[in-house]
Amino acid sequence: MMKLTKVDRFKVPYTWLISQLLVNGFVCKNPMDVKAEDFFLAAKLDMPRDTKVSKVGSNVTLINVMRIPGLNTLGISLARIDYAPLGENPPHTHPRATEILTVLEGTLYVGFVTSNPENKFLSKVLNKGDVFVFPEGLIHFQFNPNPYKPAVAIAALSSQNPGAITIANAVFGSKPAISDDVLAKAFQVEKKTVDWLQAQFWADNQN
Repeated sequence: MMKLTKVDRFKVPYTWLISQLLVNGFVCKNPMDVKAEDFFLAAKLDMPRDTKVSKVGSNVTLINVMRIPGLNTLGISLARIDYAPLGENPPHTHPRATEILTVLEGTLYVGFVTSNPENKFLSKVLNKGDVFVFPEGLIHFQFNPNPYKPAVAIAALSSQNPGAITIANAVFGSKPAISDDVLAKAFQVEKKTVDWLQAQFWADNQN
């Protein structure tokens, strides 16, 4: 963003200041310049996604403020999630959002874990039309238990940019790597086990 001196600020038109205002890190448009396209995306969410692109057998298509500028400040986004037979959206968190998930096709085994010290595990098997809520910041997952049929879900999230931290990727796939001494102690395993895990290819399932 351009820096202005005190004198310059009095010379700049008010409409220019509005057009350059950043809210949540994104430009907030001058209302006079807003178009319908700012609130639209031909996302083709009715089309199946390729679940073979990830090792975990799922594909998350996130629609957030990066894809629809008009979402800025509105506090909402959504995602289509495709699951291969026995595919999963692995344990992860959304640091800035609660998620409500609806199953459109198939069956999903879902769950989340509460915070310390209880670490209570709450889970449910969902069928077509069922809805489940994952509270903000808690580790959660979805798994398709059917070995023959895929599953599809739509998730709404209470943030324009919910963020995602996949636990395995963050712990074992960080760059640079976390010390194997640290992880061996944390997981109570031998260092060679940690070294093997860190040597795996940790790709995400989002596009």
